[in-house]
Amino acid sequence: MALNIVLLGPPGVGKGTQAKRLSQVLGIPQISTGDMLRAAVAQGTPLGQKARAQMESGGLVSDDVVIGLIRERLQAPDAQTGFLLDGFPRTRAQAEALDEMLAGMGKRLDAVLHLTLEDEEIVRRLSGRRLCPSCGAIFHGVYNPPKAEGICDHCGGELVQRADDQPEVIRERLRVYAEQTEPLVDYYRQLPGYRRISAEGRPEQVEALLLRALKRD
Repeated sequence: MALNIVLLGPPGVGKGTQAKRLSQVLGIPQISTGDMLRAAVAQGTPLGQKARAQMESGGLVSDDVVIGLIRERLQAPDAQTGFLLDGFPRTRAQAEALDEMLAGMGKRLDAVLHLTLEDEEIVRRLSGRRLCPSCGAIFHGVYNPPKAEGICDHCGGELVQRADDQPEVIRERLRVYAEQTEPLVDYYRQLPGYRRISAEGRPEQVEALLLRALKRD
């Protein structure tokens, strides 16, 4: 059965991890706006050129660009039997645009899965993350520590902390997220397919909760 799903949640809650897991289990594509923007910019598409100009000027990518990318992606053949949106919508305006878009395609959302976690746990998760600039591998001081502290297991590169994984930056990101998305959560809470799910626990435990929520719809 085709499922059209939106996955909501703050940065650091594990959306990307769970989106990949659900995509494999359900056999539907994970549609990440971040990945799509990077690909469009790299390919130099008209929307990608517009996004690049906005990013280089220091601004946020506008709703019309992001919505345009989503509209194109949802028309792709692999999205006709279901999809999982990761990172979109971020605002109520984007959610309303998505509803209009799906209605025009004769589709609707089947589920909105809202992952939640205490802010301080998110800070702990993200601030413990370390990245290898050489090969892109990601480690965590608690959940996935490297064999040798500060050294990548795969290529021997020096691990670093991303600037946006500093605790004070994370708290600001969470504040902005809460400010922007509270109206979005209120918008979706009325839907029969809305589920609020705790992201506490190991990835496989959270995945089981998400799949159980989908079976109740």
